[in-house]
Amino acid sequence: MATILEQGNISIHTENIFPIIKKWLYSDHEIFLRELISNAVDAIQKLNMVARTGEFSGDLSEPKIEITLDKEQKTLAIADNGIGMTADEVKKYINQVAFSSAEEFVEKYKGSNDQQIIGHFGLGFYSSFMVAQHVEIETLSYQEGATPVNWACDGSTEFKIAEGSRASHGTTIILTLQEEEAEYLEPFRVKELVRKYCDFMPFPIALDGEQVNRQKALWKESPSSLSSEDYLEFYRYLYPFQEEPLLWVHLNTDYPFVVNGILYFPKLRPDVDVTKGQIKLFCNQVFVSDNCEEIIPRFLLPLRGVIDSTDIPLNVSRSFLQNDRTVRRIADYIAKKVGDRLKELYREDYPAYVQSWQDLGTFVKFGSMNDDKFKKQVEDILIFRTTHVADATTDAPKVQVETAEGDVWQDNTQENNAAALPYTTLKDYLERNKEKHENRVFYATDESAQATYIELFKSQGLEVLFMDSFIDTHFVSFLEREYSDVNFSRVDADLDDTLIDKEKESEIVDPSNNKTRGEQIKEIFEVALSKPKVTIRTEALKSDGENAPPAMVLVSESTRRMQEMSALFQQQSAEFPEEHTLLVNIAHPLVDNLLSLNKGSIIQPDGSSSGNEMTTLLCQHIYDLALMAQKGFDAEGMKAFVERSNRVLTRLTNT
Repeated sequence: MATILEQGNISIHTENIFPIIKKWLYSDHEIFLRELISNAVDAIQKLNMVARTGEFSGDLSEPKIEITLDKEQKTLAIADNGIGMTADEVKKYINQVAFSSAEEFVEKYKGSNDQQIIGHFGLGFYSSFMVAQHVEIETLSYQEGATPVNWACDGSTEFKIAEGSRASHGTTIILTLQEEEAEYLEPFRVKELVRKYCDFMPFPIALDGEQVNRQKALWKESPSSLSSEDYLEFYRYLYPFQEEPLLWVHLNTDYPFVVNGILYFPKLRPDVDVTKGQIKLFCNQVFVSDNCEEIIPRFLLPLRGVIDSTDIPLNVSRSFLQNDRTVRRIADYIAKKVGDRLKELYREDYPAYVQSWQDLGTFVKFGSMNDDKFKKQVEDILIFRTTHVADATTDAPKVQVETAEGDVWQDNTQENNAAALPYTTLKDYLERNKEKHENRVFYATDESAQATYIELFKSQGLEVLFMDSFIDTHFVSFLEREYSDVNFSRVDADLDDTLIDKEKESEIVDPSNNKTRGEQIKEIFEVALSKPKVTIRTEALKSDGENAPPAMVLVSESTRRMQEMSALFQQQSAEFPEEHTLLVNIAHPLVDNLLSLNKGSIIQPDGSSSGNEMTTLLCQHIYDLALMAQKGFDAEGMKAFVERSNRVLTRLTNT
């Protein structure tokens, strides 16, 4: 073991650390105003607490904080009528850097602490030196017989204490601003900062006699005392010129941590950045940050509103969060409250729930994929638009009802709710269709592009779910993992046997070569298209003649998923796969006529054909029409399609 030569304590000299505090304590110089106003609020709160204990029986006039600007003297002053300080307290709390009076005060008066003290670090006052070349304190303690005190410092470690001139209890901080900080002598700039950081502080803040803060923090009010218009008016104030929110959640708990707030579900615009937080973070009604990424679950980042908590650990500048256990517990609490609110809306106003689902669904699906607790909370209220025409008496949505035996799910019998709202849960879909296709879900991702496929399924009584939001590509994969015994099939991936007429496909139309209708049509298309990566498949689709398409392009689920995942990693749009299947409907009159049209053409052993040009044109045209339902053409592809269309029409006109 090495011999210890010397040991002791590391000493820190204020002349070295003070410049660091002045220049690097806060990321923005403008924070000084927030800190000094917060100190003024604390001073008033402390006087009220002392008065409640009976230690002060003097004047408790209307609390006020006054900001005064003097451009000629280059001064900014902040005055309060709070508790004030004695000379000894000034020496203790101002001269000793980071010795906060708040901690000691709260400990002494914790029995009467019904009003939170903002400051805890004792460094906020020194933020004034980031903008001031000279700072004065004029203060008078509430204590009987106290004398006024003046403290002055020019930004060095030297200070002067003298008899002050203040005549009433409270404190005035006077900053003589540096030349480069003259912006803080402009009234509009000071108003801007008060409204940004101190708008909802509990006492009026006046600038040259005019109150400039809103003062009422709606999230501190009891939800039962607020109307819908109160919540909407508050949202308009926070987010002017925005569409009104879908619904809101009022957070209000004091155990095991203190959290208050109001969260709003906005209508999601296509350009919204779902990775950037929109919620404003406050601590004791003091604005801290424009976002709360660390305490909001990722799936709730697009929410808007306010969260206020004294239990969120902040660093000394209250500008950044430290991720710890309390933060995670608060995030869990917020997620649960959001889930409870959604279930409440589903139970009490199902039409409104459905009407908002296009926006709400994104939150619910993303949350289900990222938070297992949230998924279990909302899995029974996760709905999908469907082709099923609901019956108001038999298909009413289920709602959770509390009974003596526990929570049960009963029919929601709200008038006109189900018949007008074609939505369903996955559980109800599977139950309703188990006789037709047990444990199989047919879904569409684009109602317009897949209209042909959807109509084909509907014509045979097969129900299709719409999974057409931008998140559904990932959500389907999530559902497959959650419901491992259920097969999810896109309507353009493959066709159910219910849609195919097997008897018609096997008809022999040419006894001379013993080939079925399907075999002959397949040969015609293979020669006409000459696309080795396109598989030709022939089926007779059940339909009413021309109502079914002559052909459909199918892409297997596995191929499509691989294409989409590859595009996701490369951050680009998924290209349509070259390898796909062209399903030709041999029951369609147009396809059937190809056999007659192709008579006389000879298929050579090498696959070449002496078939007529019209057959080739029609096959290519049918393929293009089927392809259009899957992807758009580029300029060259569209030009070729139009030219071919003109040729087909010309030939038909001349026959």
